Amino acid sequence: MKAVIFDFDGTVADTLPLCIASFRKAIEPLAGRSLTDGEIIATFGPSEEGTINALIPYFYEEGLNSYLRHYEELHSMCAEPFDGMRELLDFLKEQGIIVALVTGKGEQSCRLSLAFYGMENLFDWIETGSPHGQRKTEGIREVLGRFGLKASETVYVGDAVSDIHSSRAAGVPILSAAWGSYTDIDELSQHEPDEILRTVEELRAYLVGRLNP
Repeated sequence: MKAVIFDFDGTVADTLPLCIASFRKAIEPLAGRSLTDGEIIATFGPSEEGTINALIPYFYEEGLNSYLRHYEELHSMCAEPFDGMRELLDFLKEQGIIVALVTGKGEQSCRLSLAFYGMENLFDWIETGSPHGQRKTEGIREVLGRFGLKASETVYVGDAVSDIHSSRAAGVPILSAAWGSYTDIDELSQHEPDEILRTVEELRAYLVGRLNP
């Protein structure tokens, strides 16, 4: 194993509640109605810009600016990444493993979170999302090409069913992260990832067992 590619929301940090709270504060006043978690989550796949465009297309710029402002202001509700994640990333870097981030987050919110956690320099490469739709397969392929990696030398770690399909489409083994607050282990199991790992510690043990000698 030469590289580990991570998703962010629900994998590196439990930021999905933060995202939903920020969307609600930004969108509800402009939409003039309340939104359920389900309505917001149903738009996920594209970046946050895509969610804003789907729910309040006529207030796109105002909605996006409001979202980013609330996202930054509320970030303390998700004050730290998942326990053990920072240490795992540091460990992988020390072992000479390429550590990349391929996330559906938009560039601006991704930058805000990495700065908040002091993680700006932990990833060797970062691919962010698109407002036009899911692009994780393309992001994974970009990482492979940029570092001259074979798919078999790489793993992707993500918490969503869509991560399973995106990783498989790129030919990369998928490790399902089942430690986030929105994780549905039964649903993940139905899509048969290569492994389901319930804690960051389980992920670390799995990766340590596959480090190149």
